Amino acid sequence: MSRGLITVAHEGGHAVVALLTRRKLQGIRLHSDTSGVTLTRGRPTGPGMILTAAAGYVAPSLIGLGAAWLTAAGYITVFLWTVLLLLAGMLLMIRNIYGAIALITVGGAVFTLSMFTPPDVQGWVAYAACWFLLFGGIRPILELRRKRRRGRAVDSDADQLARLTPFPPGFHIFMFLLISTAALVAGAYLLAPITLPPL
Repeated sequence: MSRGLITVAHEGGHAVVALLTRRKLQGIRLHSDTSGVTLTRGRPTGPGMILTAAAGYVAPSLIGLGAAWLTAAGYITVFLWTVLLLLAGMLLMIRNIYGAIALITVGGAVFTLSMFTPPDVQGWVAYAACWFLLFGGIRPILELRRKRRRGRAVDSDADQLARLTPFPPGFHIFMFLLISTAALVAGAYLLAPITLPPL
């Protein structure tokens, strides 16, 4: 389940950046093995394609950082409804049944939390979600590095970026890890002063 949530953030990152760079988003698929794919159409090279390919692995950590900022500022409701809007947008672009069920399940849980639980509970869940995203964003990058060392994952986002840029896959994996680690440190700094009320 936790890996699936990180995959949702990963593919959501690809999708959002594709739209921001004016690529045409053709669809998103989420699979039961926690893999996923986001299909876009546009120039096969150039900044838009590079940014779209780079967005996936850093998306969970950057979303976690944004969530930490909102949570630290006391905007729990804004955080929850932003998540709902992003999930609804992804649902419109989902192209398989499993992906639709996964998004509806997650969206239903977030909606129930935002509408039917007291603020204290919302605060605790938001706080936990921040840490989950901040730490959860690093694990897939480390797994990707291990897989590539064993000769697997040869068509990963890092390999696509290597074909689009002058830099090898290892450089892009290092950059993914650097950005995600920086997000973790910044998120921890934001969350550290928070004192949550007892449940």
